[in-house]
Amino acid sequence: RRARGPRAGAQAREQLARIAQDEREVRERAAVYRRLLELHVVGTERRLEWTESLARIREQRQLAELRYQIAPRRLLRSLPGNVESYASTMKIELGLLHEGDLFRFLDDLRASGNAYYAVSQCTVARSAAAVPGATLAPRLRAACEIDLITIQDGGARA
Repeated sequence: RRARGPRAGAQAREQLARIAQDEREVRERAAVYRRLLELHVVGTERRLEWTESLARIREQRQLAELRYQIAPRRLLRSLPGNVESYASTMKIELGLLHEGDLFRFLDDLRASGNAYYAVSQCTVARSAAAVPGATLAPRLRAACEIDLITIQDGGARA
């Protein structure tokens, strides 16, 4: 009988350690989920907010040229628990005074918090020769493809 006591105690300690680990994982996952909610990654696409963010960034950064096109969303993958991730590819063309304008634009876009923005590719090229007498004309052109990623619970869709 005494031999079972230490073994039962060890099993109980192992079970408590597993429960504590499970609790930590649930807290960590809940924190990630709350952050995704704050960033508006979870839920339906927010296309209107995307376009409003682009207009606000263009105005704040005083970008002379900014054109964009957002493709229809596509399923990226289904995840366990009837959860699906989607992406809408946004093609952007903008005129830049220098390379730093592109990085600030991308930072502003991420900071807008209306989706998870994953830059697929960006190319920067010199534009035509500067116009004599023009003071602040874009000298570079950037073309980017950015995936706007959202996550949606398949059971919550209407």
